[in-house]
Amino acid sequence: MTPESLTRVTNEKLIHVTTRGRLTAKPHLVELWFAVSHGMVYLSHEGEDTDWMKNIGKHGDVFFEIGGTTFTGRARFLKGESKDAWEGKVALYEKYYGKASNETIDDWFSLSKILLIDPTPTE
Repeated sequence: MTPESLTRVTNEKLIHVTTRGRLTAKPHLVELWFAVSHGMVYLSHEGEDTDWMKNIGKHGDVFFEIGGTTFTGRARFLKGESKDAWEGKVALYEKYYGKASNETIDDWFSLSKILLIDPTPTE
């Protein structure tokens, strides 16, 4: 993975993330919305933690595919007030809905968890 390969797929609509099962260690694939900002991939989810989220909580290493390009990375949850979390909220909102005020973005994600995937560089 190179930064250029991630840049080429930022406009794709969906990401396919494969986590490792926390109990079985078997692959678990989900399709999600995503955004890329400053070389990081951001995801969000509102509501109860799902299996893929629980898997990330135990095993942060993930595979992900965007627009036919496969990547590896390390996923983690971001604290709601962190700079990275805010950057992810803005990137996600603006990608799918356009520009908005800070208040609108903050309200939109008030019940959401933000996750970051730090892509693993490969040669």
